[in-house]
Amino acid sequence: MTEHDAINVLKKLGFSDIAVKKLIKFHYYLIKWNSKYNLISKNSEKDIWGRHIVDSAQLVGFINPLKANTIADLGSGAGFPGLILAIFFQDSKFHVKLVEKSPVKRAFLNDMIVKLDIKADILDNVYEDEVSADIIVCRAFKKLDKIMKISREILKKPHKIMILKGKDAQAEINNLPLDKNCSYKLETSITDSKSKILLVEVKK
Repeated sequence: MTEHDAINVLKKLGFSDIAVKKLIKFHYYLIKWNSKYNLISKNSEKDIWGRHIVDSAQLVGFINPLKANTIADLGSGAGFPGLILAIFFQDSKFHVKLVEKSPVKRAFLNDMIVKLDIKADILDNVYEDEVSADIIVCRAFKKLDKIMKISREILKKPHKIMILKGKDAQAEINNLPLDKNCSYKLETSITDSKSKILLVEVKK
């Protein structure tokens, strides 16, 4: 996906001109950092706009800021999807927490927060303390059973989980016994018809 095509999609998703400008700068800094550090695979550098930015950005269509105000992005990595969502919600009271254990990736995220004037917090561990959030998002983090276990451990209230998954999403769900307090649905990704967005509702 070209930058031009990606920007058209982002605007349809509701990204403002200011947000798009920040994403253009983010794209530049990501390539610059990736020349020294392994933030994303070298192969995916050719399609950062489609494979990473737009893929993450599509989650805004499933988030109602009137019903939720805090997101926790588990395994944020280079900021996907959490940093992209923080840019989108920059003018609202929405609160984004980027959870990443890698010191190098945390340094990159912090640099982007400063350079792009983004409202977000960076956390380094989800296993020690309770995390307050209405929505958990993740992408290329862990298997579904591990994500469900973590969500139950760190969140003590009803919440939603949004996971960007590949073509095996349904098979992974079929192998996971969801309890009566959970419901889910699958949505097709706008960047790859074989990929899915798994939306889980967890009631306490």
